[in-house]
Amino acid sequence: MRFPLFTTTALLTAVALPALAEDICNVEKADWRPVEELKSELTDKGWSISNVKEEDGCYEVYGTNADGQRVEIFFDPASFEEMGSDD
Repeated sequence: MRFPLFTTTALLTAVALPALAEDICNVEKADWRPVEELKSELTDKGWSISNVKEEDGCYEVYGTNADGQRVEIFFDPASFEEMGSDD
């Protein structure tokens, strides 16, 4: 059985959408560490933080890293592990 390209694309998109909708960080809110701890850790590493917000179940940090580069990076709210960026 051969599927037209459109049908195949539609099927693959339908399968992928639930995965794309999931949160990047999957941490119970009760297990989140305070955002002030994250800001303090990053500031101690030479970062300049302009804003932190909650997005996709993570902390999303806006600022400048120790190398002077502007960044928008997701951090796990429990471990403070870098989870990537929107880029």
